[in-house]
Amino acid sequence: MKTLYLDCGMGAAGDMLSAALLELMPFPEKFTEKLNSLAIPDVVFKAEKVVRCGVIGTRMTVKIYDMEESEIHEHHHDEHDDHDHEHEHATMQDIENIVEDIRVTEEVKANILAVYKLLAEAESHVHGKPVSEIHFHEVGTLDAIADITATCLMIHELAPDVIIASPVHVGSGSVKCAHGELPVPAPATEYLLRGVPIFSGSIQGELCTPTGAALLRHFVNKFGAMPLMTLVHSGYGMGKTDFERANCVRAMIGESADPEDFVTQLTCTIDDMTPEDLSYAVKMLFAAGAMDVYTISVGMKKSRIGTMLCVLCNDDIKEEILEIIFKHTTTIGVREELTKRHVLYRKIKTIDTPYGKIHKKTSIGYGVKRVKYEHDDLERAAAENYLSLDEVRNEVIKIDHDRNND
Repeated sequence: MKTLYLDCGMGAAGDMLSAALLELMPFPEKFTEKLNSLAIPDVVFKAEKVVRCGVIGTRMTVKIYDMEESEIHEHHHDEHDDHDHEHEHATMQDIENIVEDIRVTEEVKANILAVYKLLAEAESHVHGKPVSEIHFHEVGTLDAIADITATCLMIHELAPDVIIASPVHVGSGSVKCAHGELPVPAPATEYLLRGVPIFSGSIQGELCTPTGAALLRHFVNKFGAMPLMTLVHSGYGMGKTDFERANCVRAMIGESADPEDFVTQLTCTIDDMTPEDLSYAVKMLFAAGAMDVYTISVGMKKSRIGTMLCVLCNDDIKEEILEIIFKHTTTIGVREELTKRHVLYRKIKTIDTPYGKIHKKTSIGYGVKRVKYEHDDLERAAAENYLSLDEVRNEVIKIDHDRNND
């Protein structure tokens, strides 16, 4: 399958991600011209070749044309330096108004806004305010819109089946922002990277910015080591600052095999529990992070009818799962087996509809692509709008199809 791998060993920022992806495009110069024709207000993209630690790559900068002063100012908004700037703060509604007029497909617009909504949710969490009251200090300016738009558009054009990223280097020390000096990773970045493998190191500075974290959160299917893949092309997106290591995001695209991994399977047989009590145990196992829990009716000794409880989990939470099994069931023994499984890559995206947000899960691999809309979301929308499930589902499918083919 067509696989895009992002090496974030020196973090991730919007300008570095867009520069790395630009090097994967068939004609980078022409694509830069395309970016400058998108009608992002007062924005001019510039791509230039630079060298970091002997490695040549692309440095993407955004220049903002000041209509009042008739000048062009260069911005390094999404860089590993001071977050403070003089732009007016922007609300989510301001962002939506700007994005609405950008000359890209509805699908790309939806991705741009989805990234910004992740940023808004992070800022809301950090500042303890509703999303409607959030003013973007570090990420609300035109240069950030440009970085996000460029990245979303190039991922759309490259159309990988799956996107995998390495663990993310966040840097160390502190970073200055509009609210003062904050530890690295900055609180909004830390919130966006929850559940993502990250690491620090000796390099002082902010290596992963909120915008970079939001783009990774939105697009990446899986974080981990590079899969076995036949490499077709690679690109280096360079940062502004020089460090002892090449300050870049490396993007590699090629063909990889369908995924497989290993999971721990825990099983036990039970013949002295009520279905209600066993149901509670299953609920607790899922809450603890089990991948799957299921039961099978079995015949036990002396022809007693019993139940086999089967739990699949990652090995790193095995001990916790075992504690729950022994605490919430009557079993006195659990069998363990390490088993290989073949899986489809999964990605969940949010679709904005007249009925509210509907989550869409796409599964890819082994020559198949499956799409499923979250049943609980469809059920809620149907109840709130006095419609049948089929009516809501068909309308959501139409909205999703129109956006993807605009």
